[in-house]
Amino acid sequence: MDSKERYQILFDKINQYNAGDKGITRVAYTNEEQSCTHAFMRMCKAEGLDIRMDPCGNVIARREGRIKGLPPVLMGSHLDTVYQGGKYDGAVGVTAALEVVKRLNEKGIETDHPIEVIAFACEESSRFGVSTVGSKAMAGLFDKDKVRDLKDRDGITLEEALSFCALDIDSIEYANRKDEKIKAFLELHVEQGPVLEGNHKKIGIVTGIAAPVRFSIKIIGTPSHSGTTPMNMRKDALLGASEIALELEKIAVNEQDYGTVATVGVVDIPSGAMNVVPGEVEIKVDIRSTSIDSRQRVLDHLFQTIQTVEKKRKLEIISKEIISEEPVLLSKEITDMTQAICESKGLSYQVMASGAGHDAMNMTKLCPTGLIFVPSVNGLSHHPDEFTELDDILLGIDVLEEAVLQLAVIDSVIS
Repeated sequence: MDSKERYQILFDKINQYNAGDKGITRVAYTNEEQSCTHAFMRMCKAEGLDIRMDPCGNVIARREGRIKGLPPVLMGSHLDTVYQGGKYDGAVGVTAALEVVKRLNEKGIETDHPIEVIAFACEESSRFGVSTVGSKAMAGLFDKDKVRDLKDRDGITLEEALSFCALDIDSIEYANRKDEKIKAFLELHVEQGPVLEGNHKKIGIVTGIAAPVRFSIKIIGTPSHSGTTPMNMRKDALLGASEIALELEKIAVNEQDYGTVATVGVVDIPSGAMNVVPGEVEIKVDIRSTSIDSRQRVLDHLFQTIQTVEKKRKLEIISKEIISEEPVLLSKEITDMTQAICESKGLSYQVMASGAGHDAMNMTKLCPTGLIFVPSVNGLSHHPDEFTELDDILLGIDVLEEAVLQLAVIDSVIS
């Protein structure tokens, strides 16, 4: 069996774990995600790796190095998905990391440094509104008191979801590796955008990652009969929410030269009915940029808009910050090394920023970090039709393998 066929089988095994018929739904800390995680642990064990799960649910699979006591080189991504997402987001990076180990085992290569494959828990924010939980915990950035009561669409809190998986939110602090020496971290990921395909490039070499600020905004008006309430006497919470959403789009468009984007991804009308003027609406807002100044301008405009809408429509509007993260720069040494690898292999590449958040952004707090992209067909992601060509994934794995080999020796570009 060649590596292409072997990888396809591995990738398909991971995507057996799915709830529903449309796309892939393998949401964090659910039965499907946990079953997939434990299956992956068995796959790692079959390759002779030492397996452990930390208190946050991160899987850490270790291949020992030739020289005892050297810090490990880490690689990986996540196995959870959004609701009705695609097969490739996250899963490519985790399976690619295991495929690198399979190749090293097949070739009988022993590295100086140990190598670890990481499957991070709860990277996606779709269930609780907070992202990259596993890598935050590993980097010592997890604020349990800020997020423990966040609820999913079924009213289950993050604390409860963890307990259903035999995990304790008050023990997550012990997942941190801040005091441990780590050589480097590498993540292979699908781009989730159209840039590489549009520019006919096979590899994206990421220099920085935009970071989100997210808010839950509750708009409170007065529910009333749609047939008996005159238009000029309504306190329509949905129209207030709509006005906020449209203004948010307008200011984000003005900031697009900075790569800034803003999205209202959730609109919830708790007691909505066709014949009732909406009395309460909750929206969830996601604003991202690699420029702190640009992101702040969007935020300032959002809050000004809230005040204007509140006064004009006689509404009460309550905003709550869910999370605020800082944009990060990735290791120049690793990006330069990756660029040299692409040139040596004759692969077309593009140096670029990432508009999406990744576990790599938190790992920069622990060690030099690199992020490698492979193309997404039509730029689709978080969508059932998400697709990346198998040959493009294999090229990404080739680059990842070479990068790991270069980092896992004593005299690498990073000491």
